[in-house]
Amino acid sequence: MSGASIVLETDAEGRRWLRLAGEWRLMALATHYAALNAELLKQAADASLGWDIRDIQSLDSVGAMMLWRAWGHRFPENLNTRDDLEPVFARLYAAGKLKEAAPEPVPPLEWVATIGGLTLRLWRHLVDFTGLIGQVVLDAGQVIRKPREAPWRESSANLYKSGVRAMPVTALVGFLIGIVLSYLSALQLKNFGADIFIVNILGMGIIRELGPVLVAVLVAGRSGSAMTAQLGVMRVTEEIDALATMGVSRSMRLVFPKMLALAIAMPLLVLWTSAIALMGGMVSAQFQLDISYGYFIETLPKVVPVANLYIALAKGVAFGIMVALVACHFGLRVRPNTESLSANTTASVVSSITVVILVDAVFAIATRSIGLPT
Repeated sequence: MSGASIVLETDAEGRRWLRLAGEWRLMALATHYAALNAELLKQAADASLGWDIRDIQSLDSVGAMMLWRAWGHRFPENLNTRDDLEPVFARLYAAGKLKEAAPEPVPPLEWVATIGGLTLRLWRHLVDFTGLIGQVVLDAGQVIRKPREAPWRESSANLYKSGVRAMPVTALVGFLIGIVLSYLSALQLKNFGADIFIVNILGMGIIRELGPVLVAVLVAGRSGSAMTAQLGVMRVTEEIDALATMGVSRSMRLVFPKMLALAIAMPLLVLWTSAIALMGGMVSAQFQLDISYGYFIETLPKVVPVANLYIALAKGVAFGIMVALVACHFGLRVRPNTESLSANTTASVVSSITVVILVDAVFAIATRSIGLPT
């Protein structure tokens, strides 16, 4: 008998047996491996099925592994075999290729190891991030001493990509957010006859808090992810290693221009987005509460002190620097494979938004008594 065969039979007692015969070797299985494997997996779904492999003429490691996977990584309860077939499985056991699919016991203090691992990962991130900040500070000092050696062209390109190209999407989102915030506030103010306070709510909410945070989130998702991906691709293609070989500072040529560009672009985007959001709120207030544009524009400077604008611009600078540093930090941590690139890009966006919220909380505490209307 040549080739491998599978026959389903029923004995006198009504038991169903799957009888395997022929040559279960690589050369014999190669031509119809997929069909035999599919048939084995189909039959193995019946847990009460018996297996009879006594008629197998020859068995190698390929055939043994094929049966082992079909059996669910354990020997079936009803198995008829020959003594000369068992050494094949024994050799695979000795090589560590066959393992029983038994659940591994969970150590009682596994949670301690998990927390420790997370703590060490966080510590490594903090150490690397602190080192990146220190290097950027040194680069800034070098730029101040020798302005001609600064990467102005790279900074200009990043300013255009991160600032100018972000204006349409930030304007659209800001305008819609202004309309939504004004509409929801008007529904409540109507109940109390406090229609005129819509200017206070929109002015303080958008200029001081919502504008900077909204722009930071959009920039983190748009420009921050692009920066991480750019550095990650350069890591994969070994361009960063090439810069180091030529003696070019990666922080000066790659990190500093991005940080400088976002530090300049973010406050301008905050100003732009806040103005567009106020326009959206003003339009909605005119339709909902019949508040004229002239009254809105005249009242806004009275109820929102100019200090709030300075706070918003300062937030923009801080948010821009942090988003750029976090994006570059994760971009430089990319390993030379695509899986690491995608994982670090995702982590960059999530971490940037988290850091923005934390920095905003620090600003809220530090400026809690500044810019409030008297």
